[in-house]
Amino acid sequence: MENQVDTPVDKLWIGAVVPKRMARCSVTRQLVKRQIRAAMARHRLSLPPGLWVIKLRAPIRREQFRSAASDLLRASVRTQLDQLLGLAARKLARPATTA
Repeated sequence: MENQVDTPVDKLWIGAVVPKRMARCSVTRQLVKRQIRAAMARHRLSLPPGLWVIKLRAPIRREQFRSAASDLLRASVRTQLDQLLGLAARKLARPATTA
């Protein structure tokens, strides 16, 4: 009898990294992580299966977004994620060129 190992070949695995130095308030970090998961769900059909790790690279400034629950912050994060995942889907959908 063979042991079968469940591999993530047919699944979309998500890792969300939001460092404290980028978003000081834990409520803001959680909002960004929720937005990452929602964006991956929106783009799941256009992305190939596998492990996807998304890390916040630019800090979220408290002066610009006073509240973690602000619609402006949600819209900003959503727009950036949709652009990023759309670009990734387009790049990965292109056939590989042979040299």
